[in-house]
Amino acid sequence: MKTPITLLTLAAMPLAVLAADSVQSAPTAAPQPAPTVQSLSPAQTASAPALAPNQGGGANRGAGRGAGRGGGRGGGAPTLGADDKQSVPPAPEGYNVVRADIPHGKLERVDYDASAVVPELKRWMEVYTPPGYSKDKKYPVLFLLHGIGGNEKSEWNTYVPNNKGSQGTAAIILDNLLADKKTEPMIVVFPNGNVTQPGAGGDGWGKDFETDLLKDMIPYMEAHYSVIADREHRALAGLSMGGGQSLDFGLTHLDTFAYVGGFSSAPNTWTPERLVPDAEKAAKLLKLLWISGGAKDNLLTFSQRTHTYLKEHNVPHVYNVDPGAHDFDTWNNNLYLFAQRLFK
Repeated sequence: MKTPITLLTLAAMPLAVLAADSVQSAPTAAPQPAPTVQSLSPAQTASAPALAPNQGGGANRGAGRGAGRGGGRGGGAPTLGADDKQSVPPAPEGYNVVRADIPHGKLERVDYDASAVVPELKRWMEVYTPPGYSKDKKYPVLFLLHGIGGNEKSEWNTYVPNNKGSQGTAAIILDNLLADKKTEPMIVVFPNGNVTQPGAGGDGWGKDFETDLLKDMIPYMEAHYSVIADREHRALAGLSMGGGQSLDFGLTHLDTFAYVGGFSSAPNTWTPERLVPDAEKAAKLLKLLWISGGAKDNLLTFSQRTHTYLKEHNVPHVYNVDPGAHDFDTWNNNLYLFAQRLFK
């Protein structure tokens, strides 16, 4: 078993090393037998036993890391400034707990061709469709990315009964928001953020994933789901490593995404000057930019520098610092707050 990656170690490691040392098994280019599509409501997922590490199956196996991945440990808590505060009221009690008396959306495994990265490459993702999903209606789409220790299944949707706040509860949060009429019905895609191919080189977390997202995943969703195919109805957000990817590829593709969110963005986050070279253009095109983290998270510095640059260059954004660390208390809360502001 590999030693878990601490945040202090993660912060000091280059991206290429992070990708190579991930606990996540890389997908392979060999064709896979067609799997049985498993469709579960979030309520069914909550009552099912949690997958053990590497039990996810197929080319995209991975171990999901739960709460408390080391934020604030080793390197200590970050130095906080006047802006590093909870600027948005937190979610209410019970916001991410399964409610039996409401309609539930569906989570399903979806296989697709990632031939833009490697010819004949087969990958898969999870897709959430809201309650009452119908092909007679068009829906906006949120692509929601995991961190370095997870994959498309084992992080954002790993609710454990009687363990509130310690695991990803994305589908439950969306069900509850929809039941309370606090967000728009949307499709949510949970991709595998690592496209590393054994022995093939490349940049699986970076350029290869960017290619897969833009040239494989988005076209697949538009061809197979009833989605609104324009930037004003497309969002990209993620936690930790996925937060960095969301800022990197969302802010540099404003022709594709109008809503971007980085939750506790990790060291793979590009410098603000690279993310937003044209502040006036970003201010004009972005419908929502969300930057958040935890006050006890020693990776908050990457969000701090992005916020400072955006503020100095008059790019409207939400900057929210929760009191927690690098954990799902922070990420679930910010997803709850972020989702309410999408596609308005």
